[in-house]
Amino acid sequence: MNDLTQRHDALSSIEEIIEDARNGRMFILIDDESRENEGDLVIPAQMATPDAINFMARYGRGLVCLSMTRDRVERLGLPLMARQNASRHQTAFTVSIEAREGVTTGISASDRARTIAVAIDPTKGREDIATPGHVFPLVARDGGVLVRAGHTEAAVDMARLAGLLPAGVICEIMNDDGTMARLPDLIKFAQFHGLKVATIADLIAYRRRTETIVRRVLETTLDSVFGGEFRMIVYVNKVQYAEHLALVKGDLSAPAPVLVRMHAVNVLDDVLGNRAHARSGELQGAMKLISEAGRGAIVLIRDSQPTSLSDRIRAHIGESPQGSELRDYGVGAQILLDLGVKEMVLLTNTKRTIIGLDGYGLTVVDRRPIPGVGSD
Repeated sequence: MNDLTQRHDALSSIEEIIEDARNGRMFILIDDESRENEGDLVIPAQMATPDAINFMARYGRGLVCLSMTRDRVERLGLPLMARQNASRHQTAFTVSIEAREGVTTGISASDRARTIAVAIDPTKGREDIATPGHVFPLVARDGGVLVRAGHTEAAVDMARLAGLLPAGVICEIMNDDGTMARLPDLIKFAQFHGLKVATIADLIAYRRRTETIVRRVLETTLDSVFGGEFRMIVYVNKVQYAEHLALVKGDLSAPAPVLVRMHAVNVLDDVLGNRAHARSGELQGAMKLISEAGRGAIVLIRDSQPTSLSDRIRAHIGESPQGSELRDYGVGAQILLDLGVKEMVLLTNTKRTIIGLDGYGLTVVDRRPIPGVGSD
């Protein structure tokens, strides 16, 4: 039993949080325990008054950020802060902003509230925004938490579900001593300030009840030198219009846990056998393990970014840092559900945990290393 289960009584339903959001009340969203394991203060950007911004700065103590859709960021003409995002969770910061009119130094709570109001106003455009400034925009992934289980996406999703403009203001919660507030601290903080708390996993589950972003488009068989015959199923991500692949062997509907490899496709490693990277050979190794077991699934996630190949090569030759690989685990989770997987044995050489699986009703019951290759 994890901490979230033990403290279930302290958590609110997503329906309750949506109602609070609709009425302009701030709330806390708790991240997946396997990720940052932190909580953010969240309020729909449309409801971000100077008092709300001041509360975040005074009691949250983290960076006050504005989460917006990709479409809105593009309309404002905001470039990303870094072209090559090497941050641990690839949080998509743009350059900082300020309202061009109606502010003084830009840092006060009222000035930041003004900047946020201008940035989300559909009647305003790039001519109404100046850079740099004291508000830090974030670009939410299209598809929200069904694609990426982060606070950035959750804030936009909550605002949209509340019937408001799809933008949210978020701020990490820190303890008095400057350390990040974890679950026990967050529950105490929420009770002291009279705020409701929910989890991103519950938001994923809420959206999954009525929404799906993947569909099957093609099914055939593949006879591979790395494990014989597999069912090969092509899926399309309806949000990002990227195609992904599932390789399946055996009956996945049986009650026993399924061997699963969630694999981000990398031409350098998977096709060319790049010796500089420990992941080379993992895909083929996973196929062989599943063949030996006679049952399992490999989900191959293709990067939808148009420059994904050149970005990898630049990282390989040292022109840009190699960030942690962003995997569309939300997409992969929906593919696994469509395949009938519920419990899995994860084929991996890393201790990292897939983000947000609880919200999809998927459980990792065990891990199994892929022999002959290093850590991914």
